[in-house]
Amino acid sequence: MEELSLFQKIIRREIPAEILLETEETLVIRDIAPQAPVHVLIIPKKPIPRISEAEEADAALLGKLLLVARVFTEREKIAEGYRLVINNGRMAGETVPHLHIHLLAGRPLGWPPG
Repeated sequence: MEELSLFQKIIRREIPAEILLETEETLVIRDIAPQAPVHVLIIPKKPIPRISEAEEADAALLGKLLLVARVFTEREKIAEGYRLVINNGRMAGETVPHLHIHLLAGRPLGWPPG
């Protein structure tokens, strides 16, 4: 049996997390190692290991992740400036093999990142 990812355990409520927003298909939690004053993770409940493994059938869900970001930023009144980041693979900083979007805000974010 395949081991569940950290995010799957959070989705199942087996591991506690600060849940900020939940929809039928997504979860938004606070990052435990924030890199900005606002740093949350937007996670699909469907386990997709990484964006490079998403399939055509996942297109609607991927779009919903972005719409959840918009809803969250409007609710938190940070819609005027934020960054969305998806890491794909260890070389990009991926630490949990479950697709998620980092949403960072609350301070000037430099460019280039990384």
